[in-house]
Amino acid sequence: MTTKFVPSKIKKSLMCKDIIHYEVNEMIPEDYSPKSGDVIIVEVLRIGKHKRLQSEYNRNMTILPGDLLMVVFGNRYATAQFEGYVPEKVDVELDVLGAGGVIGKLESMHAQYVQTGSTKVRPMGIVVDSAGKIINTKSIKHESLLNFSGKPAEKSKIILSLGASMDSGKTTTASYIVHGLEKAGFKAGFIKLTGTAFSKDVDLNIDLGADAAADFSDFGFPSTYMCEEQELLDLYESLVRKLNGASELDYIVVEIADGLLQRETRMLIQNKSFMNTISGVIFSAGDSLAAIGGIQFLASIDVHPFALCGLFTASPLLINEVLAYEGTNIPIVTLQELTNNISNLLT
Repeated sequence: MTTKFVPSKIKKSLMCKDIIHYEVNEMIPEDYSPKSGDVIIVEVLRIGKHKRLQSEYNRNMTILPGDLLMVVFGNRYATAQFEGYVPEKVDVELDVLGAGGVIGKLESMHAQYVQTGSTKVRPMGIVVDSAGKIINTKSIKHESLLNFSGKPAEKSKIILSLGASMDSGKTTTASYIVHGLEKAGFKAGFIKLTGTAFSKDVDLNIDLGADAAADFSDFGFPSTYMCEEQELLDLYESLVRKLNGASELDYIVVEIADGLLQRETRMLIQNKSFMNTISGVIFSAGDSLAAIGGIQFLASIDVHPFALCGLFTASPLLINEVLAYEGTNIPIVTLQELTNNISNLLT
């Protein structure tokens, strides 16, 4: 153990907001194999893509070489950004994978970041409790996870927001559904079920009127990439119950991150028990071909969206291309229509 680290000098990331009483073990065992959610102190070596992290107070904090950070190990899957994993052993140099305070070993990155690279950090010590046990954010919240029931929520209708890929517009779609429902006099909530810890999507939905909002990080998950299917289902059950426990909601909009071909997305939408809890699906796409391809893929697994939205709806030409495709009769809606007409779409 050590007294070298002064807590006030450690910049605590969002994922570590609940870590209050702790010690730092500088002597990282050679046989230590990190797990997703393990908490660690690192020193910033070089600034790359991530110039800021979200703090424990949900504030964007600037980081500089020499800073000490409290972060967690986690995996990341982001087609427009980084792919990274919890390493088998603690390397001399690690990478910041996500702005919520997730680190790991970078595997690949989008071409736009090749010149910038990742922000590099050096492990300085493992965060432990008074008994010397490694603190893990998932373990802290594990007992509060509920078993998946396979039954629709008693109090709320669940709307699932899916997208063709990362950055196809599904978060914006979800938030405008929430906004439209609130304008129509309903009580609505938002859940970000999968992804990498970052509060932006939850914050957006709160800004647009959600009565309640939560994501996977509320149960200690730094990310959901590489989680087991049952773990995802239990997380879903827990998040829905959490929102309905806080407020009796008429609707909960659930967003699944990334695209239809991503591992966890496919697990969930191909799970009949999960889909039986869903009242309706809306699908977002970035362009007309993605919209058509997504409809066909979803139809092949017996999922039929009640509407199409996403970035392609910003272009009348792209909308017309989808409308002109034979066999497409799913309503196409803009964000304005979601705001003003969502009640009619859901009835």
